Amino acid sequence: MSDICFGNIKEILFGGKKLYIEEEVFNDINRCFHFLEQFAKEKVIYGINTGFGPMAQWRIDDKFLKDLQYNIIRSHSTGAGEPLPDIYVKAAMIARIGTFLQAKSGIHPELVKLLIEFVNRDIIPFIPEHGSVGASGDLVQLAHIALTLIGEGKVRYKGEWRNSIDVMNENGLKPFEIKLREGLSATNGTSVMTGIGLVNQYYAEILLDWATLASVWMNEIAESFDDMMAPELNSCRKHKGQQIIASRMRDIAKDSKRLQKREHELYDSSKNKDEVFEHKVQAYYSLRCTPQILGPIYDTLMLSREILVDEVNSACDNPIIDPVSENVYHGGNFHGDYISLEQDKVKIAMVRLAMTAERQLNYLFHDRINGILPPFLNLGKLGLNYGMQACQFTATSTTAECQTLAMPNYVHSIPNNNDNQDIVSMGTNSALLCKKVIENAFQVTSILFIALTQAVDCLKIEDKLSTATKEQYNKIRKIVPLFVEDTPFYEDIENVEKYLKQNPLNLI
Repeated sequence: MSDICFGNIKEILFGGKKLYIEEEVFNDINRCFHFLEQFAKEKVIYGINTGFGPMAQWRIDDKFLKDLQYNIIRSHSTGAGEPLPDIYVKAAMIARIGTFLQAKSGIHPELVKLLIEFVNRDIIPFIPEHGSVGASGDLVQLAHIALTLIGEGKVRYKGEWRNSIDVMNENGLKPFEIKLREGLSATNGTSVMTGIGLVNQYYAEILLDWATLASVWMNEIAESFDDMMAPELNSCRKHKGQQIIASRMRDIAKDSKRLQKREHELYDSSKNKDEVFEHKVQAYYSLRCTPQILGPIYDTLMLSREILVDEVNSACDNPIIDPVSENVYHGGNFHGDYISLEQDKVKIAMVRLAMTAERQLNYLFHDRINGILPPFLNLGKLGLNYGMQACQFTATSTTAECQTLAMPNYVHSIPNNNDNQDIVSMGTNSALLCKKVIENAFQVTSILFIALTQAVDCLKIEDKLSTATKEQYNKIRKIVPLFVEDTPFYEDIENVEKYLKQNPLNLI
């Protein structure tokens, strides 16, 4: 294959599938390499016989050309902080392979084949979190990957940090030897921010599906009127996301015995005689407006997925080598604005999702608001026992942190590199902040699912739930048994979070 789709990436990262590339693609990469090899003779081409960045004004003597390529890898391996988790590094390597498959980088096919071996054998280079400004792409983090490909640096293999060369020898692999411009091409591009974004996308889509199911479950608990998800209501607002979320909710709720029909209760003159209605005529916004709240999140994620996949299948280094037009083009395809902006948008969308979950939790915990449940879903003795009271502290503080992190990072450009990089994307920082918000949102959502399950037992409505929500009630109860006496919740929250991450609903 020459293009990598999102489904392929998910299967490789989470399904144990191996990355396979057709031989014809390697032929294209080889043709591009040999074209550059001939074209570069007696020409000045950036990064082949010039210095890098603001040092591009210095010509490099032919006898030092290979040293130049090794130097950019070694000199830029300057990251700091905690290592990126394995799954994000693996995604970054897939994204880098996607760039090389375009056959516009002028690199030798052996480099691509070695990267594929790293992916398929789960050899994970050490990449620190901090170092990229996202303008010449992810120079620092990609340099750490490249360092391991030349047999230097560290990798994680079978759960242990080891010297790259030792793991390569153990697997019968040889360090890559620079041929022409592979040092620059291996380090120059958006692949780390894109890799982090791909994993973020996977988990964000899972979260949205769970939020959609939770919103139906919330309305079942509240005995809401079901017209808030009606096709006639939602189709007259011309936003695809809202209509899809409403449709998903109708499908989840289709056999529920808890949702009320407005025409049966309020439009029937024989029943609506009360002066003051005990049951709310319209539910709170966090229940009633979920198609309108989750709909924009859906639309945001669909655009983000498209842009991420486009980026994976783009040549994002510099210069671009084009054997077809027989030319080499200098520009800025390494600039990370596309990814940075989308990661900020996904981050903001996930903050909104966490805020909605926190408000739904507040409804369940606040007896004077819901009017049907004990305070904090407490089935013990009020005053002596506390139910889920303290769980709200965790959900509220975690949501507050998400709100703090919601500030767009895309607009935080700081000139650097002798002002050569005078406006930068900060795309990797944007992706890392998005990653943090998604982790937080899973924690808040996990508390919500425990609360939803406890609320069902408070009301004794298990048999009135829809098939879809009852299934999740049963599964959560296997993780978190019914509680009456006070109990620590920290392990329960962690276990429910693992369940939600590892069991996607696949509604999107």
